[in-house]
Amino acid sequence: MAARVGLIIPSSNRMVEEEMVRAFPRGVTAHVMRQRMTGVHHMALEQLLTRIEEATATLLDARCGVVAFHCTATAMEEGSGGEARILAAMAGAPQAITTAGAIDRALRHLEARRIVLVTPYDAATTAGEAAFLAAAGYVVLSAAGYDLGGSDQFCAAPPQFWRDRVMEVARPNADAYLVSCANISIFPVIDELEARLGCPVVTSNQAVMWDALRHLDWHGEGGCPGRLSAVPNWRSAAQASVR
Repeated sequence: MAARVGLIIPSSNRMVEEEMVRAFPRGVTAHVMRQRMTGVHHMALEQLLTRIEEATATLLDARCGVVAFHCTATAMEEGSGGEARILAAMAGAPQAITTAGAIDRALRHLEARRIVLVTPYDAATTAGEAAFLAAAGYVVLSAAGYDLGGSDQFCAAPPQFWRDRVMEVARPNADAYLVSCANISIFPVIDELEARLGCPVVTSNQAVMWDALRHLDWHGEGGCPGRLSAVPNWRSAAQASVR
C-alpha cells in the first residue's frame, strides 16, 4: 500500500502540484486539498480553523498518514501560538505538521542558526516571518522580501529569478538560506545555489516534503533536492521544537 501525504494549501497555489508533488518518491502519494486563505481571501486564523479541521477530515477519508497545513505565511503569522492552534485543529490526523514546524525541524536538523531569509512577500509579511524565526531561536542575518504582488507573480518568476535574488543577499557567515513560500519554483536551482554558497538552502516545499517523509518513517529516497535529504540519518531528526 502506498504511503499517503495530505496537503492543505491555498487555493491560488500552482507550484505544489507542479513542482513538489511530482518530486515525491515512488511509493508515496500526495493528496491536495485547497482552501481560500490568502490574498483577497485572507481571513483571521480564528475563522480559518474550522475550515482546516474540515480539510483535514477530507484527507483522512483518503487514508493519509500525514496531513500538512502547507502555507508558510499563514502558519507563521500568529507566532508559535498560532501554529499550535492550527495543529490542534488537525488533531484528528494520525500525524499533523505545518510548514512553519517543518522549516524549524529542517533548520535544526542542518544545525543552522544564522539564517538569511528570502521571500516573494511584502515588507510586513517578510518581517513577520523573520520575527517568527527569531522567536524560535534563530539569528536572522537579513530578510529580503521582493514584494512580487501576489500568486500570479509568484508563479511567473522562474527558478533563475530566485537563484539571482539569493546570490544578491549572500552572507559569508550564514549557516543556511531559507527561501520561503510554497507557491514559487525553485527546486531546479537548489543544488546550484548550495554549491555556490557552500551551505544549505531550505525552501517551504522542500522542508514539508522532507518532514512528511520523516513522519512516515520513509526508508526510501528523500525525493527533494538539496543537502536536507542528503544529511546522514535524515529520517531521525529530533522531534522536539526549539520553541
